Amino acid sequence: MDYKKAGVDIEAGYKSVELMKKHVKETFRPEVMGGIGGFSGAFSMAAIKNMEHPVLLSGTDGVGTKIKLAFVLDKHDTVGIDCVAMCVNDVACAGGEPLFFLDYIACGKNYPEKIADIVKGVAEGCKQAGCALIGGETAEHPGLMPEDEYDLAGFTVGVAEAKDVIDGSTIKAGDTLVGIASSGVHSNGFSLVRSVFEMTKESLDTYYDELGKTLGEALIVPTRIYVKALKAVKDAGVTIKGCSHITGGGFYENIPRMLPEGINAQVKKDSYEVPAIFKLMQKKGDIAEEMMYNTFNMGLGMVLAVDPADAEKTVEALKAAGEQAYIVGTCVAGEKGVTIC
Repeated sequence: MDYKKAGVDIEAGYKSVELMKKHVKETFRPEVMGGIGGFSGAFSMAAIKNMEHPVLLSGTDGVGTKIKLAFVLDKHDTVGIDCVAMCVNDVACAGGEPLFFLDYIACGKNYPEKIADIVKGVAEGCKQAGCALIGGETAEHPGLMPEDEYDLAGFTVGVAEAKDVIDGSTIKAGDTLVGIASSGVHSNGFSLVRSVFEMTKESLDTYYDELGKTLGEALIVPTRIYVKALKAVKDAGVTIKGCSHITGGGFYENIPRMLPEGINAQVKKDSYEVPAIFKLMQKKGDIAEEMMYNTFNMGLGMVLAVDPADAEKTVEALKAAGEQAYIVGTCVAGEKGVTIC
């Protein structure tokens, strides 16, 4: 008996590391110290030592049950982007710049090419966010997980000047809400998605005219990363008073997280076009509208609160950064929460 016969292939682990090295190196920033394969990832703090009052920000998350799509479609090079996005977007919406990222992959069996594909996606997400992938772990769990399945999670650390941290405390009645378009369902609500649509190859390969693509192609689109978009708004001279990353819990859970007491965010449904994938899900699943807004991003991945005098400038900065952006509502005095009207 040996470790391989027990279900853990050390040689496959070595091969995975070799295959992923080129992707990892592409994410390196000047602050990265050392190479790949050490016991820890080292990142120099020299770049932030001259900051007036640096604040470290962190975020951790996984891909959730969206990962089931990757299994069925046998497509593993985008879920890594989702994993990075879920973490770095949280840091960015607090006003931070993500510095580095680490991932964790648990699998039933280590298939080196598949692991390398996953890490390729993680590296792509890191490049989109401007952060370095400085480490990670791939763990084989024979007998605990099916051989052809895996789970993926990660975390990031970022930094911001204390005066630039976005906490929503200065939001007041009259402030404008600006929404930034999502790329689709992102990585939340997939337990409900999987209840509406069968997660079979036949179902996911079905073409829908209203989507202009197959169901699988529409659902697997990776979560949009907003780090550079939010930086563009800051560089335009706009102070972002509040920022909500619309993830699990949709509008009703996430928008209030940026609001101070006594402020109600009123979002106008007709201020932008809800993407076809959400309309299709609502129709197919006979889902109440309130539940849709309580589960999904409904086409808005981020919602910002800005001074009304900065609203148009914010939209212009976002569009110049390659984003679709809309003025979607306003803040009013009232019970803390969100009203979809």
